[in-house]
Amino acid sequence: MSMKMSPTNFFNEEYRPQYHFTPMKNWMNDPNGMVYFQGEYHLFYQYHPESTVWGPMHWGHAVSSDMIHWEHLPIALFPDEIGFIFSGSVVVDACDSTGFFNGKEGLVAIFTHAGEHPVTRKPRQVQSLAYSKDKGRTWTKYEGNPVLEEPAIADFRDPKVIWYEEERKWIMVLAAGNHVRFYSSNDMKSWDFESAFGKTEGSHQGVWECPDLFSLPIDGVHRWVLIVSIGDDPAYHEGSRTQYFVGDFNGKTFTNDNDPDLVLWLDFGRDNYAGVTWSDVPKEDGRRLFIGWMSNWKYANHVPTSTWRSAMTLPRSLSLTSTSEGIRLVQKPVHEVSVLREPLTSIKRTITLVPDENLLKDIKSKTFELKASFTIKEAAVFGLKVHQSNEEETIIGLNSQRSVLYLDRRKSGDLGFHDAFSCVQEMAVLEKEHVSLHIFVDKSSVEVFVNEGKQVLTSLIFPKEESDGIELFLDQGVVDLHSLDVFNYHSIWMKGES
Repeated sequence: MSMKMSPTNFFNEEYRPQYHFTPMKNWMNDPNGMVYFQGEYHLFYQYHPESTVWGPMHWGHAVSSDMIHWEHLPIALFPDEIGFIFSGSVVVDACDSTGFFNGKEGLVAIFTHAGEHPVTRKPRQVQSLAYSKDKGRTWTKYEGNPVLEEPAIADFRDPKVIWYEEERKWIMVLAAGNHVRFYSSNDMKSWDFESAFGKTEGSHQGVWECPDLFSLPIDGVHRWVLIVSIGDDPAYHEGSRTQYFVGDFNGKTFTNDNDPDLVLWLDFGRDNYAGVTWSDVPKEDGRRLFIGWMSNWKYANHVPTSTWRSAMTLPRSLSLTSTSEGIRLVQKPVHEVSVLREPLTSIKRTITLVPDENLLKDIKSKTFELKASFTIKEAAVFGLKVHQSNEEETIIGLNSQRSVLYLDRRKSGDLGFHDAFSCVQEMAVLEKEHVSLHIFVDKSSVEVFVNEGKQVLTSLIFPKEESDGIELFLDQGVVDLHSLDVFNYHSIWMKGES
């Protein structure tokens, strides 16, 4: 990681994640403009450079060769006379369809300007362009902005643009209040409306935001995935969450494979929101790469960090799998994260768990990865406790009789900043007998991947510095442990790391 702009040793900071992306200071929310270009992964993000709470939005910027070690770059896009810089996407304009690059290739950002109408002074959200000829280091806003507006829709934002190869045109999917809209263009400067989707489908517990659209292979064919985040509604105790749809897209319309009332959640924890995928990852890589904002609008402005607020999830690789209930999304942490591993312990033999006997009692870590596989022989309650001390613990438990995995953060540390934070988060576990857990614990977060990423739960926690214990527990039932590996993770903030 480049430390050129680093004002302090971040690895010593309270609650500062050690291997998840965070801004060096001040407020961050949605990931924006993720694109791979000439050997670099770009991550832009909603940023307020003057405060640790949400305010006038800019695009912060960082680049990486591996999605783990990041070089923080200067702010990419600033507010202007049209408005603040809300969420959007970046694409590689390989054939210079925009005419910005004199026949060469370059980067084009498509983003929401949030401001007011120059005549009526009413709030409005419009779509605009900027472009870069120097690998994203500097940006020029298009003089013809905005390129798309719809005065009748107040919440009209977060454009995700993709190249639709079948018809050699650009497709934009855009959040429009209670649904998404699809537009097409040959040059990204003028857009034609194609269709709308979602007014009567999925969850409408809040305003729709941050859509994404991509295809993935499954059983010899391809299906399309539409990701849509839903904002916080005071009546909804879960707060902001992200859903997805599986179906078909023909360049004009998206058709849902499932019942309109079915809601497919991307993540069953409280703290994975506004996630989208990287554009232009090389075909030879073969991965669809995703990252989300690791927070929740219920309490994002109140979490107990001091100089900075918010982190991103681990980057994840997305795929599809066939289940008895239909095609579902699978998420796995990117393999690049394993470069941070320092082996702590490994068990490669079958052990029947015993109540009150902690196989991990000698292991201490606040930043680690844990992989384990189990067979449940009789209805059981078992699992792991992390960031443990005499006063604190975060419980990742499995109740096989109820077929649920739960994360209990009611004793996880600082809870007093918001009434909604202290809670138990649950998700149904499909496999009844064999369960594998892949868990990533950082100084203020837990990410749980169940059964090879078929289900995921992401949660923030804010434990004290001394809470570094790990416990493998069995409360009832009969459970065999077949394998277990624990890796300590060294900090990406340490000087000398590359």
